[in-house]
Amino acid sequence: MTNSTMMAREILEAPDVVARQAERLQRPLAELAVRLQRTQPKVVVTCARGSSAHAAAFAKHLIERYAGIPVAPAAPSIASVYGGALQLKDQLFLAVSQSGQSEDLVAMAKSARASGALTVAVVNLTDSPLAAICDIVLPICAGPELSVAATKTFVGTAAVLARLTAAWTQNEVLAAAIERLSERLSSAAHLDWSKGVPALATAASLVTIGRGPTLAIAREAALKLKETCNLHAEAFSGAEFLHGPVALASYRYPILMFMPADLATDSMRELAARLQAMGTDLFVTQHGEVPSGEAHRVWLPALAPDQPETDAICLIQSFYAMVVELSRRLDIDVDRPRHLSKVTSTT
Repeated sequence: MTNSTMMAREILEAPDVVARQAERLQRPLAELAVRLQRTQPKVVVTCARGSSAHAAAFAKHLIERYAGIPVAPAAPSIASVYGGALQLKDQLFLAVSQSGQSEDLVAMAKSARASGALTVAVVNLTDSPLAAICDIVLPICAGPELSVAATKTFVGTAAVLARLTAAWTQNEVLAAAIERLSERLSSAAHLDWSKGVPALATAASLVTIGRGPTLAIAREAALKLKETCNLHAEAFSGAEFLHGPVALASYRYPILMFMPADLATDSMRELAARLQAMGTDLFVTQHGEVPSGEAHRVWLPALAPDQPETDAICLIQSFYAMVVELSRRLDIDVDRPRHLSKVTSTT
């Protein structure tokens, strides 16, 4: 990937973002871990929009997988439009926003805090209205992000949420993997996914699929294809795709599968085999040597497995690099997506 666009340059900054977090997050994460141990929430409620909502979905997987606590997204309009409130006394309210300026998120955070929730803001702008209203602020540490499409802030947010989970659950394996993540992101940005560009450039619509740690990654990928390449893409879990959407499968409808590196791998491989037999244009992430002579399947390189959740973050880094090349093939200015601005404020 060349760094000829602002988006490309910011993708390459992601490793430094993750590295900066270690020191900046040490104190607030320690405080949060103590408060969580004291309050022992029974549920976590997230609140986010856009790419941040996909990061919140990543948090759902992390917290449910390692803390065993259910996570549900809130509808901000309950507070901002309808003037209502959720009963969240002693629960964890997790607001995720790069800018921290959306009025509906701020309204929901105010309502959650008033109800007695422990409110946490994961934000890039620590002097934002959202940060001001929450009990604890976890900075993303991405610095200015000038490209409209969020890349380094999404990677940084996912890393913050992984750090939160590791601190809360005292998961030393996850914590150690996060310390290796910066270097791995640097490598992931330079993996060659160019095999996917020709088919995606001629597609009218496509599907992205993930499961477990890669479901949120598939959702973020679908959004980026819309934002930066004007391509309609829809994301599904590998299991959900079989409950109806599989009827879409055909050679005219490319499918991009983000393969998890955990217990969900086997079911995803079975799905890939079924889709291949249907004659789909299938693109699958894979580490190492791949089988030869398989029709209708293209392998996209992935790093060697290290830890499932940090591996998933590396996959979106590789995808981002491909999107820059895809937008160039489509003659689209990736830094100026049509109809979009950097900060989207909703009420």
